[in-house]
Amino acid sequence: MSSLRIANGTVLTMTPDCAPIPGGVVCMDGGLISYAGPAEGAPPHSGEEIIDAGGCVVLPGLVNAHTHLAMTLFRGYADDMALQTWLEDWIWPAEMRLTAEDVYWGALLGTCEMLRAGVTCFNDMYHMPDQAVRAAIDGGIRACPSGVLLGFLPNAQDLLEEAIAFVGQLKDEGHPRVHPMLAPHAVYTCPDAMLEKVGEAATQLEVPIHIHLAETASEVRDSYDEHGESPIEHLNTLGLLDIPMLAAHCVHLSEADIALLAEKQVGIAHCPTSNMKLASGFAPVVALLEAGAIVGLGTDGCASNNNLDVLEEVHLAALLEKGDSGDPTVLPAPTALAMATRLAAQALHLGDMIGTLEAGKRADVIVVDMSRPHLQPPRDPFSHLVYAARAADVRTTIVEGEVIMDEDEILTVDEAEVIARATECADLLLG
Repeated sequence: MSSLRIANGTVLTMTPDCAPIPGGVVCMDGGLISYAGPAEGAPPHSGEEIIDAGGCVVLPGLVNAHTHLAMTLFRGYADDMALQTWLEDWIWPAEMRLTAEDVYWGALLGTCEMLRAGVTCFNDMYHMPDQAVRAAIDGGIRACPSGVLLGFLPNAQDLLEEAIAFVGQLKDEGHPRVHPMLAPHAVYTCPDAMLEKVGEAATQLEVPIHIHLAETASEVRDSYDEHGESPIEHLNTLGLLDIPMLAAHCVHLSEADIALLAEKQVGIAHCPTSNMKLASGFAPVVALLEAGAIVGLGTDGCASNNNLDVLEEVHLAALLEKGDSGDPTVLPAPTALAMATRLAAQALHLGDMIGTLEAGKRADVIVVDMSRPHLQPPRDPFSHLVYAARAADVRTTIVEGEVIMDEDEILTVDEAEVIARATECADLLLG
């Protein structure tokens, strides 16, 4: 791996209570950060490649804490529907026709989109997860892959065994950018026996669980009808909250649910765009954060978003909390940005690896061009990144110390081919 030095930019380490460091330096060697801080404290230049970040902000790569990556193929396919209609009548039937090549090219298309938007790590739940891994490795992005488990499928037991074997294989291979999980779709789609087996396997393999949780009001009502407790309480009854977990959505929560999620340090993926598009509701983000819960940000899939722009999720998360609460002071810009970096990494149980610019962490770094008219005049970089920046403002994306996207060019794959092949797959799949 090459050695890199980013100089002359305003560095945001995204550590708690960090302040912008004008003219800061970030040094990377062997895929790790060796220094991040003021220029006067940086080690002497030793011949490494230098990236001049003058006029830019340098910060950790953004983390997409929940998505279904190959659903890029479904972008614009089934809009403006209620969640259950969308799932049962449109998405699930179409997904039954997916091929491995569909998933690969759809995932690689999403990888290109995210790299351009400064996303260096994504948490995926989808069919044929080996193809998402293939796409992530080819594209150069960090991935948390998992195969979605649906208890109502006739081959559900086979899929569970395949998912466990898949995770075991990835653990043995030990790719530095691949961090697998096990992914039961939801409490309402997976019987207790399946959930308990997932819990046992996750404990044995030492991997987190990735699950949809309390996304809709009907899901919570049905859980009370069937189990006499909320979905969060039911997972706790089954012992699954004692296992590292990433729970997507968490919209409809009682005070007891919030306290339980905070106590168990369950990672939460807040997906504001998807929640609004599917009319799922408004997650109690401020209450969760105040209780000490770990809340990151996710895009969800492109059929319910319809993009993979994490900066847009940051923007919406900050504004929604103010509008919903009637308090303009809640979820200030630094906290909103932390939800896409440090907190999202913690939610994925990767906080010791990524999410901040600190010596010893993986060198996942982005450079954002702040010279654009909509980011001028230069003031607080937190404010500009949260309230004004766009995905297209990302100039450079670095993963594990390697420059993957720079000056509007992805360096790992032929983007034109990816777009053409993904379009062909979508046309054949959806007619």
